[in-house]
Amino acid sequence: MMVSGPVRTAPGDQGYDKDMLADTMSTTISEDHRLLINAVRDYARGELLQLDAKWDREESSCCERLDQLYEMGLMGLRVPEDHGGLACPMLPYAHIIRELAYASPAVAVSVSVHTMVCEAVKMFAQDAVRDQLQQQLATPDNLSAFAVSEPDVGSDPAAVKTRAEKVPDGWKLHGSKFWVTNGLTGRWFSVLARAGDTGGNKDLSMLLLDARQDAVERRPIHGKMGIRGSETGEMNLDGAFVPAEHMLGEPGDGLKITLSALDGGRIGIASQAVGIGQACLDLMVSYAKERHQFGQPIADFQAIQWMIADSKTDLDASQLLIDQAALAKDSGRPFTCEASLAKLFASEAANRIAYRAVQVHGGSGYINECRVEQLYRDARITTIYEGTSEIQRHVIAREMLKDA
Repeated sequence: MMVSGPVRTAPGDQGYDKDMLADTMSTTISEDHRLLINAVRDYARGELLQLDAKWDREESSCCERLDQLYEMGLMGLRVPEDHGGLACPMLPYAHIIRELAYASPAVAVSVSVHTMVCEAVKMFAQDAVRDQLQQQLATPDNLSAFAVSEPDVGSDPAAVKTRAEKVPDGWKLHGSKFWVTNGLTGRWFSVLARAGDTGGNKDLSMLLLDARQDAVERRPIHGKMGIRGSETGEMNLDGAFVPAEHMLGEPGDGLKITLSALDGGRIGIASQAVGIGQACLDLMVSYAKERHQFGQPIADFQAIQWMIADSKTDLDASQLLIDQAALAKDSGRPFTCEASLAKLFASEAANRIAYRAVQVHGGSGYINECRVEQLYRDARITTIYEGTSEIQRHVIAREMLKDA
């Protein structure tokens, strides 16, 4: 599973000391998990950096690398060991997503979304099929996706219109889903649908759909600003069948399962944001040392130094918030507020850092031959998916007022 070989540095990568990396991690991360994080770091920077630029340029799919990700165990990070996964705690998992995002934000979000479904199956699948489904999700050719949003439904999942009609032995779906990450290659889709007719939240159920059936139609969504290597699809589900035993939780649990999955997913997106921000900072520092104006490196100018200092502060604060949320989840404590704090701050920090990185690079940062141009575009989505910044502020305020 581990990747071995020499460390290869990327343009702007300062070269790195694994002991230094270990010092920045929480002391609660085990030595085995530190080794895994380092291995993912080596793999991502050595193998994914150039590929990510190609995927962005061609708007092609990072899912071409799925077999390698499965081989490394990265598609079963949160799956129990006895079902073929790594049983990785949330804290090291967050650091792994960060390392993937440093080199390829597209791969990071694909792994994060797949992991959301793995978690939902682990927590809510019926006993009769839980073991089988977890084993499959950790096995190649079983990519998963979270299908909640619809053409007219985004921040308010309670407003979904997709229906689940009761039929013999299961459910037949009617409706469509939009903005589905992994939507073109994925096999297993966690679909939020209305299985009742009262019009309330208790109508909502979560169904695990095997999308390998003729009734499922998929269309790619092209023209995205960033993370262009991540698949985004629109799906027509009219007539798709879901066996009765593939309902997650009980009838009416759909909104609860959605919100639970989003809490964990927000830690993943916060980590993606930190990976993007760290890549921007490394490129910023490297360029500031190399670029000369007025007879000296621009790194000597206070304006540049302050942008670097602010970016480092943003990154470290983001990582601490992520670690706090991940530790809460690992310990079984409520972590809804902590996850929203991490996602809100880290995503907005990544956008600030990407802005500074382009500014430090000047005109060079405005063309797509310079990586900070892509990272600037990639950072933008982190304040939108898995709940916009406005939704995170709502969640944080709600939790604070509830506690009061």
